[in-house]
Amino acid sequence: MACASVRLDRVGLRTTQGVDLLQDIEMIVAAGQRCAVVGPNGAGKSSLLGVISGRLQPTAGLVHVNDVPGLAHGHVGVLGHPSGHPSRRLHQVAMVGQTEHADLRLTVHDYVGLGRVPHQGHCSNARHQEVVAHSLELCHLCGTAQRGLHTLSGGERQRAHLARALAQEPTLLLLDEPTNHLDLRARVELLDLVRGLGITVVAALHELSLVAGFADHMVVLNGGRVVGQGSPAETMTAPLVAQVFGMALVRTRHPQEQRDLWAFERLAA
Repeated sequence: MACASVRLDRVGLRTTQGVDLLQDIEMIVAAGQRCAVVGPNGAGKSSLLGVISGRLQPTAGLVHVNDVPGLAHGHVGVLGHPSGHPSRRLHQVAMVGQTEHADLRLTVHDYVGLGRVPHQGHCSNARHQEVVAHSLELCHLCGTAQRGLHTLSGGERQRAHLARALAQEPTLLLLDEPTNHLDLRARVELLDLVRGLGITVVAALHELSLVAGFADHMVVLNGGRVVGQGSPAETMTAPLVAQVFGMALVRTRHPQEQRDLWAFERLAA
């Protein structure tokens, strides 16, 4: 899959009531990176994904989504700016939100096929079926293709949402709390699946313990501002965790892999 890069320059988002949801966001995600966005409730994670996707119009700054060579040869689309190309962004950016409202009467195959809507009129039915089949295969859903969405487990349904997004053939995948309502095994399996896609991913994650095994870049938000970003190993420090989350960070080395394992406990009184 092709990959996009993302750059935010002094991005702000303010409600009509004058509440700042995002302030002066400076952020870069390189093509092919997996970026975890973390922060406490109300930090601005969903708002950040909204402005990157183009679903929310920033009230300050610019959001750049940069196509990799081969799609538009370095063309930069600016979200929320008259020179941007909304139709191109429909193809580039796919998002799986916290709550996906799907018609549960649909089969898994037909639901995943909805991801092809931006390509209607621009590709053959054979290509449509090929991409849907490949998306189902990537998400390990081939055996459920003719089942109704209502018959799926929570983990299977989340993989169906992901397959629908992949059927769009995006260069940038946005995930808002993709592991919510999943058991521990399903959480790990879903993030392992996403990690193996080879596509640029920006994912808002609630569970900090999952970040180190998933992301190669992270952004920490607090009060609508970026308070840390970089590699997980460098960014997730004990002082930052104490400041942002009010928790103590315990780090230990993974016995088989070259990475840290994180655990969190209440700060001593």
